[in-house]
Amino acid sequence: MIRQSWWKILAVVILVYTFLAGLLIPLKPGIAEVTPRALQAGKEVELTVTGYNSYYSKAKNELRAWLKLEGDVVLKAARIEVVNDRTMKLHFNLPQYLPSESKDDACSLILDSPIDGAIVLPEGIALTQDSVNLLEGKKLWSVDKMDQLNAGPKLTFPYRSVLYETIRNQYFHVPLWFAMIFLFMFSVNFSFRYLRKYDPDADQRTLALNRAGFVFGLLGTVTGAIWAKYTWGAFWSWDVKQNMTAVALLIYSAYFILRGAFQDEEKKARLSAVYNIFAFAALIPLLFVIPRMTDSLHPGNGGNPAFGGEDLDNTMRMVFYPAGIGWTLLGFWVASVAYRVEKLQQKLLDA
Repeated sequence: MIRQSWWKILAVVILVYTFLAGLLIPLKPGIAEVTPRALQAGKEVELTVTGYNSYYSKAKNELRAWLKLEGDVVLKAARIEVVNDRTMKLHFNLPQYLPSESKDDACSLILDSPIDGAIVLPEGIALTQDSVNLLEGKKLWSVDKMDQLNAGPKLTFPYRSVLYETIRNQYFHVPLWFAMIFLFMFSVNFSFRYLRKYDPDADQRTLALNRAGFVFGLLGTVTGAIWAKYTWGAFWSWDVKQNMTAVALLIYSAYFILRGAFQDEEKKARLSAVYNIFAFAALIPLLFVIPRMTDSLHPGNGGNPAFGGEDLDNTMRMVFYPAGIGWTLLGFWVASVAYRVEKLQQKLLDA
């Protein structure tokens, strides 16, 4: 019994690991807000920094901060005031000139703490100067240097200012779609098998796999809509990938409607097998080709990278890849249950 069900046990173990690690590992400390965001050269300025998962009070006397322009040009904070673990005030004496040929420039804010590690707000602060003096600006901004930065906590998920804690949905929304694709792929295999041998069992397995795949596709769509609400501001933004997903699910919903339109079992199975093959052939360009040909909010589409450093780091990969395996195995488990139910119903009808 255990030998036959080892993959089901593996699915449970992996999904338990996915839920525990995916929900309990904290996010890396980050910068949630900085005010003001526009600074004038030649003035003493105060920046109020609001941290995320930060512990400023515990490293009160060891905090460092810089404003960083392009290259290695930095300006160290003259004074740091810690209000609490989540708030600090940075004081900078901005030189009169910037090391830039333009009156407007953007700089990054870098914080360093032995507890939180190095935190960067890339090009989040605007700098302006009344007049341009490139040589003098380079002299004034080349005094400070950044020493060795702290690594910070090791086991964390990356902090993204737009995603925040919703980054954890990566272990649910995306693997659900992986499971859907594999289920539909295997259903096509059984459709070809039916057309070769006209085996009713192959038709029943195709139906079970498509039922499970359709459910996982709906779950992937729902989790994606919830994620979109928190990150894009609406459940449905008419993004090209959302639209193509809706079209793909409608195509597969037509598969079930087609099956219900025929009473003759052999004709139903034959037409369903043919339709299923073409449905999967349409699924690939809808989800993987068309979104790449136009702008999209989704990573991996419209020129955006997917599964790179911006989406996944090594800690996330430790959860994401097992999650993909776990949800896929669960999908096949659901399909096997659906298949057995269909077989039992068929036996009751034949009895």
